[in-house]
Amino acid sequence: MSYSETVVGVGSWIACSIGMMVFNKLAITAMPLECVLVATQMAFCVIAMLFCWQSLHVGSMRDLLRWCLVVPAYSGMLLTSILALKYAPMTLVVTFRALSPLLSLAIERFYPEPLRISLGMVASMAAMVLGTAFYVSEMPTSNWSGVQWAVANIFFAVADRLLQRLMLAKDQYPVDMSKTAITLVNNLAGSLLLTVAACLHGEFGRVPGALAAMDMWGGIAVASSCIVGVGISYTGIWAQSLISATSFLVLVNANKFVIIFIEVLAMHNKKRPLGWWQIIGAVITVAAGAAYGKASEIQARKTHNNERQPLVKDTAYTAKAV
Repeated sequence: MSYSETVVGVGSWIACSIGMMVFNKLAITAMPLECVLVATQMAFCVIAMLFCWQSLHVGSMRDLLRWCLVVPAYSGMLLTSILALKYAPMTLVVTFRALSPLLSLAIERFYPEPLRISLGMVASMAAMVLGTAFYVSEMPTSNWSGVQWAVANIFFAVADRLLQRLMLAKDQYPVDMSKTAITLVNNLAGSLLLTVAACLHGEFGRVPGALAAMDMWGGIAVASSCIVGVGISYTGIWAQSLISATSFLVLVNANKFVIIFIEVLAMHNKKRPLGWWQIIGAVITVAAGAAYGKASEIQARKTHNNERQPLVKDTAYTAKAV
């Protein structure tokens, strides 16, 4: 693994992630049928992956079945993200997503060798909670339904990242599947799950009315979300194969600064603009997420260096040398 590959892979994912958040907000506003919208995005991605059929590779049926364990978490992550954007502004979603490393760290405590917690990590976590409290203090009551979906999204996102990290990282127990094959399985199986959900939710009967009410810009937003969805499906897997689950979640939080500024400057609701405490709270939470990532990296480096030290120093040899 080269440094340039890490930069390109992670950078591509960040660009697609920002675009996906913005276009999803516009798309769910234009077409308020969440299961149909996400299933359409997944189906578009499946079609795109079929053009890359030469790079499809699945080592064995066991690898395929193992990877299918990721599909429910992946589908749930996309659906709850859309639902949160449907009922709340983007800043609410990014603020609550910034708390995801807390859950990731709690789960990783059950790993054979969990990361030790430092004072800097504790301070960062406290700042995350404080920033979220600032945001919620000035939040309209109408946004609380979005909070529920944002919290659910945290659980699905952490499950997705940890499972994918387990099955992609070279130092874990990776599956023998190409990135295009993984992307195809994620979206093909996920689209089937969400098609069933759309049927149970009665969304297909409302599709003609939604299409009739959609204007040209709404259609562009939906189409753009499908195109960017292809990029984020592939680059997400690529990036997670290069960095740890916690580092990936930290990057998720770091790129949300751009989302905050986009919504404040260009996409704010004129009837219910964001309050200053909400903006400050969002910035504090996201900044604390980035600080947490740096603190955890420093702690991991210290742990690695300590493990390389000898258990018992040869004092007799040292005395003779002196």
